Amino acid sequence: MDLHREGKTGRIGIMSALSGIMDQADLIAFSRDRIERGSKSFASAAALFSPDVRASAYMLYAWCRHCDDEIDGQDLGHNTAAAPGAATRQTLARLRTQTTQAVEGRATEPIFLALQTVVAKHEIPARFPLDLIEGMAMDVRRETYATLEDTLTYSYHVAGCVGVMMAMIMGTRDQATLDRACDLGLAFQLTNIARDVAADASIGRVYLPADWLAEAGVPEGKVAASEHRAAVHAVTLRLLDEADRYYASAYYGLSHLPVRSALAIASARRIYADIGNVIREAGPNGKVSRAKVSSARKKWNVVKASGDTLTAKSSALVLRCPARSGLWTMSHNVSSRP
Repeated sequence: MDLHREGKTGRIGIMSALSGIMDQADLIAFSRDRIERGSKSFASAAALFSPDVRASAYMLYAWCRHCDDEIDGQDLGHNTAAAPGAATRQTLARLRTQTTQAVEGRATEPIFLALQTVVAKHEIPARFPLDLIEGMAMDVRRETYATLEDTLTYSYHVAGCVGVMMAMIMGTRDQATLDRACDLGLAFQLTNIARDVAADASIGRVYLPADWLAEAGVPEGKVAASEHRAAVHAVTLRLLDEADRYYASAYYGLSHLPVRSALAIASARRIYADIGNVIREAGPNGKVSRAKVSSARKKWNVVKASGDTLTAKSSALVLRCPARSGLWTMSHNVSSRP
């Protein structure tokens, strides 16, 4: 199905709201540019989706990236220039209002028209976009994370809920698969936290569980101190081990996705998990800059993801999916349509 063409013929009702504001093809191109400049890892995986799913993934990501940048005073995740607290709270209120308007079909700006299009087409409950905004609010409130449970709750709000929305874009509604999609989002965010410990600490944010840091002998407010580098790295590795539990759980959701979607998600899973391997390989004295997976490693991860997809699809026919014992779980059933 050609989403560009379908938007122009009016076969999707919500597309009519774009008439006179932004051509559908332009909206997708605008969103694609955001993802290709903002996340090369996700862009690599998104290229494997079918055109229809890929277009929706682009538009959802563009909105997520925009909200994150607005709150952090960044452009595509770069050039941090945090605004004063009052200004940031005003930004948060505006984003919440604009997101609410989008899920209600009243958006006017390109980024929010992109969200509106995705939510309407795939019947995504308003809860999930607003859950992401709550994640932004947690940053604005400068919340602290005393335990792993706290870190996981934050991770749900900034990434797990996105995993759920992506699963819905791919046509999934059953609760078990949505839980596995959430697991992948949680794994991604735990990896992000491990990668960005130094950068986050430089702007006063610490997402590593405070009780883990205390156990490792790292005093409050000293995460970035050179004398605690080894101890902080040990805590980071512990978080990556936790992320691996969620990557492992997410694997069992692949069998419930269409083949192209399963391959794309399997590739994203492999590539992002490999960021953790890069961090492990670098050790406590590794570069402070964000860990990245090389192009060669990305290509190899896609090859391995092909095997993951084939194995997951084949084994699902004969093996029972293991339970998600001990993993963070969404509190409400979301499989029913809005």
